[in-house]
Amino acid sequence: MDELTLINPVEQKNWNNLLLNTPGCSFFYTAVWADVLIRSYNYQPFYFCQKQKNGLDCLLPIMEVASPLTGKRGVCLPFTDFCEPLAVNKDQFQELIGRAIELGRKRNWKYLEIRGGEQYLAKEKPSQVFWGHELDLSCGQQQLLSSLRASTRRNIKKAQNEKVEVQISNSPSALQEFCRLNVLTRREHGLPPQPDRFFQNLYDLVITQNMGFVSTAYVSGQIIAANVYLHFDKEVIYKYGASDRQYQHLRANNLVMWEAIKWSSNKGFQRMVFGRTEPEHQGLMQFKAGWGAKTYRICYYKYDLKQKAFVSKPGSIHPVMNNMFSKLPLAVLQTLGRLLYRHMG
Repeated sequence: MDELTLINPVEQKNWNNLLLNTPGCSFFYTAVWADVLIRSYNYQPFYFCQKQKNGLDCLLPIMEVASPLTGKRGVCLPFTDFCEPLAVNKDQFQELIGRAIELGRKRNWKYLEIRGGEQYLAKEKPSQVFWGHELDLSCGQQQLLSSLRASTRRNIKKAQNEKVEVQISNSPSALQEFCRLNVLTRREHGLPPQPDRFFQNLYDLVITQNMGFVSTAYVSGQIIAANVYLHFDKEVIYKYGASDRQYQHLRANNLVMWEAIKWSSNKGFQRMVFGRTEPEHQGLMQFKAGWGAKTYRICYYKYDLKQKAFVSKPGSIHPVMNNMFSKLPLAVLQTLGRLLYRHMG
């Protein structure tokens, strides 16, 4: 067994193969996701791990976000819905956290954020709590259909009756259409969109490598909704969704998701996870629960290096800023996304 070491996964040629033999790993631990974050936002990777045989005995992946606007900190991992530290027991977990805190002191981090770890940090108060949803795909398409909430089945049927069609694709044009819709959706939510270079890197490094796909819905030749999915091993992650609100009555979002679920099941994937959802977003909670998915908690923990303690200080955009972003012209909002997004990690 090797000792606990610090590595850059992008420089490890067999990194993803090691993950395949490591229980608990998902797409977010892969070298390609690390590469996307590094190239898009210039973050510096610090992955603590311990190799054993053909896999990893433990893993704590961290990116350093060095921002003059929001401070310097370590995050496990930025723009990642969940990233459980992988350890076989509490002692090993404490060693991982201790090494990360030690590194943070040397590099003058304000704090260390762990996006997961409730198993070992149950006595600490989380800085934020989200809900996750996981759908078992192994039961087959017929069981998946019967597990849908009645309203979800009606919405799927509604979209089909309205002649909405869905295509599963890994083409650059499909991702471009998603990006167009994403700007509209982000403005509705009062948020700047991710920069174009992020999605270009996602396409070049992930989708072209058959580790992701785009599900698009269109009617009369017009694409009105699109989702981006990422996958690794037996798991598919629903990462991004966007749509044109003026077509909301056609229920295209439901058909886009259903066709992606069927496609994933037919390809042999065992589960689909739906990212994170804020507890106050009841509409999104209901949408995800309607697929028969299992609900679970996702806790974020923030260790303040100055106070030497875990603190409850959620980081979020102020409602006043949300209101301002929602009223900006699309071109201005995209410019702000290019300028500000990396500071939000």
